[in-house]
Formats: sequence, structure tokens, C-alpha cells
Amino acid sequence: MELKPGLSALVTGGASGIGEAISIAFAERGIFVTVVDLSEEKGKQVTAVIQKINAKFHQNLKFPSALFVRCDVTNSGELSSAFAKHLQTYGGLDICINNAGIYTALPLHNDPTDGSATWKRTINVNLVAVIHSTILAVRAMQAAKRPGVIINMSSSAGLYPSFADPAYSASKGGVVLFTRSLLPYRRQGIRVNALCPEADQLWYLCCEVAADNANLEFVETNIGSKVDPKFVTLVGGFIPMKMVVTGALELITDNTKAGCCLWITNRRGLEYWPTPAEEAKYRVSSSKSSRRFLQIDPLDIKLPQSFKKIVVDSLNHNFRAATRIRCAPLTQPINPNHVLVKILYAGVNASDVNFSSGRYFSGKGGDIARNLPFDAGFEAVGIIAAVGDAVNDLKIGSAAAVMTYGSYAEFMIVPSKFILPVAKPEPEVVAMLTSGLTASIALEQAAQMGSGKTVMITAAAGGTGQFAVQLAKLGGNKVIATCGGKDKAMFLKSLGVDRVINYRDEDIKTVLKKEFPEGIDIIYESVGGKMFDMCLNALAIFGRLVVIGMISQYQGEHGWTPSNYPGICEKLLAKSQTVAGFFLPQYSHLWRQHLDKLYNAYSSGMLKVSLDPKKFVGLDSVADAVEYLHTGNSIGKVVVSIDTTLCQAVAKL
Repeated sequence: MELKPGLSALVTGGASGIGEAISIAFAERGIFVTVVDLSEEKGKQVTAVIQKINAKFHQNLKFPSALFVRCDVTNSGELSSAFAKHLQTYGGLDICINNAGIYTALPLHNDPTDGSATWKRTINVNLVAVIHSTILAVRAMQAAKRPGVIINMSSSAGLYPSFADPAYSASKGGVVLFTRSLLPYRRQGIRVNALCPEADQLWYLCCEVAADNANLEFVETNIGSKVDPKFVTLVGGFIPMKMVVTGALELITDNTKAGCCLWITNRRGLEYWPTPAEEAKYRVSSSKSSRRFLQIDPLDIKLPQSFKKIVVDSLNHNFRAATRIRCAPLTQPINPNHVLVKILYAGVNASDVNFSSGRYFSGKGGDIARNLPFDAGFEAVGIIAAVGDAVNDLKIGSAAAVMTYGSYAEFMIVPSKFILPVAKPEPEVVAMLTSGLTASIALEQAAQMGSGKTVMITAAAGGTGQFAVQLAKLGGNKVIATCGGKDKAMFLKSLGVDRVINYRDEDIKTVLKKEFPEGIDIIYESVGGKMFDMCLNALAIFGRLVVIGMISQYQGEHGWTPSNYPGICEKLLAKSQTVAGFFLPQYSHLWRQHLDKLYNAYSSGMLKVSLDPKKFVGLDSVADAVEYLHTGNSIGKVVVSIDTTLCQAVAKL
């Protein structure tokens, strides 16, 4: 999230210590702040400082640039009222800092009370109130349908034990696991993180320990105002407040951080916990080094003397007319540094018709027909059936994905360097290949997508559109999606799209002009033709339009017909706009990295992968699948099951 004037933040425990420092840091960026604290005197003082700083950014406001709300965070009614007042004043909530906390160092066995003013109070302030405040913040962000960031204040004592105060350590440990368990909210654009500083001086001087005036004397008597200097020396000294604020701002601005705990120490600086090594002990990762691969018994893979594949034997934009099913010998042994893959699922793409017409060979010069016949299909997942000499890192029976020409086949022989190991040869993985990788890499590289932008996806209910809308939402953006049909519109709403435009019920141009008069920041475009014209006209100042395809132009009588755009230079120049093309093969160096990201997001539940429900089985159905895709009726990724017998065996595993 980009910290900029006009955002609003609510900070509990905002009148002193870390809460005060973060609140002032927000004011220095023109952010409206609601200070929630039990101390009325300090709260009003900090609020006045924030208003003075904010005056540099905001003038002639009809509402205050900062609020103070006196609140005992353990009182659910008072806490709810604080949020309500913030929302009433600022119309939404962008950032919530749950900072209020207390510390009680009285040994448990020496507590003469029932714990109501000591360890029970610590649990209620540090953990129960944080949970309640987080719920209120999430609901506010969901209601506004815009991205938000929540930071829950924990401590190093939440990562390892604090012998001085077990109750405090228990409360902060609870905050850590509570926060990390909220990772799925990232799907809605809401990121929840924890800040775990080791020892800041204000904390140890008991500036925030008093739950109320009645307990102040008790706390001061039993804790005192000094810390053992030996302990301070052991931990490397007190942490500068500036370091804590820097950590908080990093968690807010870095859109890749969700469910993270930032540990802050003088000894090690800013460090995320758990470390990758620690996390690998319990979480199944899709990275090459730690991914748990599905392994099939090699004896279950029968190698025939020949296999079937689809080849293009005449150039034609009509895929069915251009292709034939042919038999090819399955020669063994496999050549050195090559791998034989038994194909289970193959993906269908709009560009199959460009391939069959020879469009992808047009830049090679000469007579394109001389390349005939060539193997068809762009992507597949399957099982490694055999390996050649010098292939040591790939095992027979393990799952693999391929993105080379020739995937419409029962078997493929490919160089081992082109193999993408995967955890399981699921059809969902096929969707992550051409479709998912195009969305992930194009939005990062060509669109340069950040957060807080308005992003529009055309043909959003298709194979790549489903990924683009979710990745844009996960990035903290407002997402507009176009589609044709009520079923597709419902599907996109289920993915969290903010505004679905069903062109069968609404005019896209009218909606964009009326609801988005300032224009669209990023447009992910795959339709072409009139849709491209409309998108170009709807682009905002500094906007970026990324062309990943033009499906409406693929099926013409003569194939891919170039379009003419007079005046495009003048249009782009006038608004400092960018139109960028994106062709996935030119980004092959990023495939493995982004495939791991997609699979991790899918495995953790952050990313949904939808497959079109229409079933296509066997190579005989590939042409049907390609034609079905071009009808515009598909929802999600269209996949063909090549070998149903082995597919069923894998599904059971």
C-alpha cells in the first residue's frame, strides 16, 4: 500500500510509545489518524500534534484531520464506538494498528489477587482486545470493498519465552499465531501482519503498563521504573523507536507481506519470522528444494512402441482443418539430457489457432509451409516416464509440467532443462502455466502493478482473466472486470471483483465514463478490436495498457488481421500513457519463480483455480475444445484429459 495523503488509520494505544511514534509518522505523510487510548491527557496532546503536522497536507477540511477517542480496549462497547466514530468521520479504514498493550512483571505465585488487575488484565488487553479490534477492522475494510492493512503489535516475547512475565509472553504468542492464521484475508486485499520488537526503552519504563489510574500505584510498586542493566546489555541495548516505525511502515507498504511477523532486534536488525528453514518444517512448499513430489510407481507407466499426437499438417486458422492425429514411434533409450513425459492433462489456449495458421513462425523468414508438419499444443502436466543419460535431478514417476510445443500428445520427449517439477500433475496446474504465468508475469513486468490502483481485466472469466483479477486484488487494488453472461458475472464476483461489467446487460463505454471519469490506471487486455479502442480511451493519465492477446481477431477468415490505430502517438503523448505488449515465451527465465508463487498461493487457499466444467477426453476431443473456447462460453480454464486411466489413479493419491 502506498502511504499517501487522504488515507485513514486507527491506532490503539496511540497516545504514547510505539503507538505515538507510528501515529506521528502517519501524520508526516498526510494520513488522517484516530488515536485510541485510555489516557485522555496524552491522547489529546498527541492528536493536537498530528493535526498540526497534517495542516501541511490538508486545508479547508470539513472534518478534523485527527481524532482522539478515549477507550478501554477491553470494553467491547467502547472499542466498537471508537471504530464507528472513525468510519463516520473518514468514510472508511485503510490502516489499523492494534498497539495497546500492558506488561505485568509480578511473579504469578506472588500475586495476592485473583489476577483481574494483573495477568488476566494482560491477556484481555494484549490478546482478546487485539482479536476484537482486528475483527472490527476487517469488517470495516470489507464493507468499503477496498484494500487495507492491519498490524498487530506483538513482541519478541511472543516468539520465545519471557520468564519475567509468562502471561505477557502467552498473550503475545497468541497474537503471533492469530495473525499468521489470517493469511487467507489477503484474497480480499486485507493484509494482517505482526510487529515483534525486542526491547524499546519506553516499554521498559512502564509508559504503557497502567491499565487505569486505580491500578497505577499497584503497577509502579511491583514493577518499578528501572530495568536490570545486565538484561539490556544482553539484548544489545534498547531498540531505537525509529527502527520500530521503519518496520511498521515496511509491513504496510510491501504488498507481498501478509501473515508475516517482523522481528526487530539490535542484534539482527529487521528479520522475518519464522525463517524459511523453520517454516519448511511444517509447511508444504512448492519450491524445487522442498516441494513434496507425487511419485508414481514406474511399473504403473506402460511404455508402448508408438504413441499418438496432434500435428499441424496444413496452415489454417481453423484448428480442426489444420490438424491431424498421427502415430509416432516411441524409440528408446531416450537421448542424453532428455526426458520422456507421459501426458495426463493438456491446456487449451486461444492462440492454438494462431499456431495452426503459422503465425508464430512468420518472423523466421522463408516459406512457412516448409516447417510442416509440426506438433501442436503449448502446455501440459504429466508423469516422467523415462530419462536419458546425464539426467540426475529428475526421477521416473515424478510429476512434471511442460511448456513446449507438442503437448497435444500421449507422450512428449523434451530437453530436461525445460521440465518444471510440480507437486502433483493436477489439471489446476495446467491452468497455472500459460494462463497463470501470463497474468502473474505480465502484471508484474509489463503493467508494473503496485497497490492502490484501479485495474481493469477484459475477458476476465477466462483462463488467464481469473488469475489476473485475483492477483490484482491480492496486490491491494480495485478491480474492474468485463465479461459476457450472468454466470460469468457471478463467477467473477465470487473472486472478489469490485465492479463486474456484463456487456450483455450494460454498455462498457457508458459504465467507464460514468463511474470512472478519471480513467483506469492499469488495463489487462486480451480481446482486441473494438475492446482495445475502448480501453485505450479509458486509460488514465500515466495509465498502462498491457496487450496479452486479441482473441476477437484470431478467428477471422484470413486469421490474425492487423489493425490500424491512427493518432495513437498523440494520444499516448498527451497523457504520458504506456501501451505494452506481452508475449510469455520471452519471459521464460521467470517461469519457475512465478509458478512456485502461484502454486504456493493455491496451496495456502489464497488463490482459486477454476476449470471449465465441460469435459474433453482424449486427443479426439482437442479440436472440439479449441472451438468451444472460441465460442466465448467457457468459464475458467479449458483442459483436455489425455489419459483418463492414470488421471484417476493420480486423483485418488
